Amino acid sequence: MSDETLPDEVKELVRRYIHSVVQLEALLFFHKRPAERWDVNALAARLYASRAEMAAALTSLRKDGFLEVKAGGYAFAPRTELRPVVDCLARAYSRHLIPITHIIHNSPHRIPAFSDAFRVRKD
Repeated sequence: MSDETLPDEVKELVRRYIHSVVQLEALLFFHKRPAERWDVNALAARLYASRAEMAAALTSLRKDGFLEVKAGGYAFAPRTELRPVVDCLARAYSRHLIPITHIIHNSPHRIPAFSDAFRVRKD
């Protein structure tokens, strides 16, 4: 299935803000539970991700205006303009999982991270 069946605003949201499947899963987890607060360790265990991956995902989601953090707990608090697009993403993900993850895995922001693995470093 092609990503052409996805609404344009969903494709743009994923391309612009979502850098990993862990980040996507965390966003959708919070979307389903808007009144709950979760810390990094508990959410990493719940979503079967490493603590480092989850910390990076939550930091990015907070920075981009999807989450708030208070007393060490993150909660769903998207900027007003992002809420309807996240709602659309949640609906689309249940029907178009493969095209959405395809966008994530083929986004240009992943290329520098991959090439960095081959960079020679002085330790």
